[in-house]
Amino acid sequence: MSARSPIHIALSLVALLPLVAVTEAVAGAPSCEQVTGTVSSRFAQNMRSFLGSDLSIAGFGIIYETRLELRDETHRVERRYCQAKVTTSDGAPRQLWFLIESDWGYAGLGSSVEFCVSGLDPWHVYGAHCRSLR
Repeated sequence: MSARSPIHIALSLVALLPLVAVTEAVAGAPSCEQVTGTVSSRFAQNMRSFLGSDLSIAGFGIIYETRLELRDETHRVERRYCQAKVTTSDGAPRQLWFLIESDWGYAGLGSSVEFCVSGLDPWHVYGAHCRSLR
């Protein structure tokens, strides 16, 4: 058995974390457009797992960056807040709110993505109408 590098072990462990999506392992948060695949696949997975629904994101419309919090001495994590208009597989237009945090993944490696679709957060995990991701 060959010895594994610490980075290889860390990347293997990241695969075990279902709520953190590692999108890239470079400095700075990815752009809003770069994480649409991650958001789309995790949305479908969450709908199946938690709500027992086959609902998925059928398409993305206009995507906006609504706010950027740069990393500095007091804020160790760069945060990019995004909004998008999406169409779900039931044909309904919906608002998607998401947050990309850089260097917040396992051991500070990669980026994490949190998202909320207005009207599809029955437990208000992100507050009423996805307020905490706006």
